[in-house]
Amino acid sequence: MLDILLSSEMEPGARLSIDTVARQLKVSPTPVREAMVQLERTGLVTREALKGYRVAPPLVREQLDELFEARIMLEVEAARLAAPRASTLLPELRRAHEHHHVMGERVTEAMRSGSVPIPTIHDYFTADNAFHLVIFRATGNRYVQDMYADLGALTHRMRQAVIRGTNDVSEAAAEHRIIIEAFAGGDLTAPVRALRQHIEGVRARSLSDSPPD
Repeated sequence: MLDILLSSEMEPGARLSIDTVARQLKVSPTPVREAMVQLERTGLVTREALKGYRVAPPLVREQLDELFEARIMLEVEAARLAAPRASTLLPELRRAHEHHHVMGERVTEAMRSGSVPIPTIHDYFTADNAFHLVIFRATGNRYVQDMYADLGALTHRMRQAVIRGTNDVSEAAAEHRIIIEAFAGGDLTAPVRALRQHIEGVRARSLSDSPPD
């Protein structure tokens, strides 16, 4: 469902027919209907009585700013909780960073050719999210992890709102390296500072690309 919503063919306000989507996915209407209910909770789709579902409009700048405030609160806390487990999480975090780097190279190469396919963008953001998930799993707190998962769909919506591609591949990779170094350095406060700096950087870049309210 997220792939469909992130498709360039799905414009804000576009009607989402459950039967049509079910045919696209080659499934019965029931799981699509259940997915629509979940997506409505995240704000990715809207439902009108007697009219069905539609693709939600992009977040405005005020909403984007609020979303990043929520991300900062969650990610900073995740860094604080995960810092004492740095030796355990670092190998997986480094592997996630390497995969994110590879996906970023694909985006960069596609940008040189003039356009970035939606699947390439999706794979890049999935790799980016996987890096952050390593830290959240290391918190050992299931509720913090669940809160981040709920925020994940909103983050997809944020990416719809800013650009159908990405313009901060090198910056994000550099910030991820700083995060790894912070966890490896032994200072329990360093990962907190690094995560905050990273999310603030993503916020600044996203807001600069977003349309005015």
